[in-house]
Amino acid sequence: MKLPLFIGLRYTGARRNSQLVSFFSGVSIAGLVVGVGLLITVLSIMNGFDRELREKILALVPQAALYERGGVEDWPQLQTWLELRPRIVAAAPFVQLEGLVSHRGRAEPVVLFGVSPKEETRVSRMGEFLSPEVMQILDDKPDQLVLGYAIAQRLGVVEGEQLMVIVPGDRPGAAPRVHYFTLLKILRTQTELDNSLAISHLVSAAHLTSTPEKISGMRLKVDDLFAARDIVWQALGELGRDYYGTSWQNTHGNLYQAIHMSKKLVALLMSLIVAIAAFNVVSTLVMVVVEKQGDIAILRTFGASTGDIMAIFIVQGTFIGIIGTCLGLMCGILLSLLVQPLLSLFENLLGVSFLKSDVYPLTYLPVEITPSDILQVGVIALGMSFIATLYPAWRASRTRPAEVLRYE
Repeated sequence: MKLPLFIGLRYTGARRNSQLVSFFSGVSIAGLVVGVGLLITVLSIMNGFDRELREKILALVPQAALYERGGVEDWPQLQTWLELRPRIVAAAPFVQLEGLVSHRGRAEPVVLFGVSPKEETRVSRMGEFLSPEVMQILDDKPDQLVLGYAIAQRLGVVEGEQLMVIVPGDRPGAAPRVHYFTLLKILRTQTELDNSLAISHLVSAAHLTSTPEKISGMRLKVDDLFAARDIVWQALGELGRDYYGTSWQNTHGNLYQAIHMSKKLVALLMSLIVAIAAFNVVSTLVMVVVEKQGDIAILRTFGASTGDIMAIFIVQGTFIGIIGTCLGLMCGILLSLLVQPLLSLFENLLGVSFLKSDVYPLTYLPVEITPSDILQVGVIALGMSFIATLYPAWRASRTRPAEVLRYE
């Protein structure tokens, strides 16, 4: 294998008489760099969306929730019962309402969650978005409100100002309920929650209902995020028909599935681009074979076997694939790291926001580079490059020295 390896590498780095061959060789490498780089970048962004869904949106949205028709009155007893279930890690009370928040004549729809700050930290990661001081004030002063960033921007409200929360009556003709809150904190998660979420104390939210002594239900933390639906159904089977439940798979499952479906489809399209770039090696090597027919014939007369000739051009094509793949991986990693700063730069220059919370689940491009994706893309690109070398190498091995050297 020393002779094919030596000659194959020498052919790769040698200056060619034909500029067209050099051009096609450069195009093959450039195609691999672009295809592999874009594939790494797209996969990293999709991984980032997956991570942010789990770590940010699901940090504030309940993993699972149980409701009792008419409201839960003795919630401590229900909490104790739920936490004795084998797959439920913790449970916390909450009140959920839909209404309007108003400030200086402007109004915006919100989903108001009333929580107990001490209990809530057991079932969610709200403490990662709100400081311990804010959580303590929310617990001590029930008439405080935490509001999503996008809502606060549209209302033009700042922390410390008063807001009016209006909740419609629960029966036709019933008067709406109104309560005044002081804006304690503007919550900026850079997710769709900034466009709809408001958080208050459990007691304040309960007073906006027709049954202030009851709560809406229990938020649950489960041992397996992807088994949340099954865990809820199992608990409902034991509680009876007066209860119903939901999970994040009902509220955000479609988004999660869409992210994974998009990742697969985009990865397939990018893989086709990599395949096209890899098979450019075929045209490059075919032209090299035509150019080197005299050299091939001389090697054959010196005793090189057909296997040696094939190995020479396989080495050359594979080396082109290695160069293109390695450069593509490096470019893909670099572009993944720079994609969000570049997006922010374009947004500042053009004065527009490409990702809005009322349209997209996130207002930025998250990135998570995983070694498994890099390894998989590298192996696929190299594999395609190797396959692309087989036909030109076989064609080179079929060269007949006598016919080539007849006119030399």
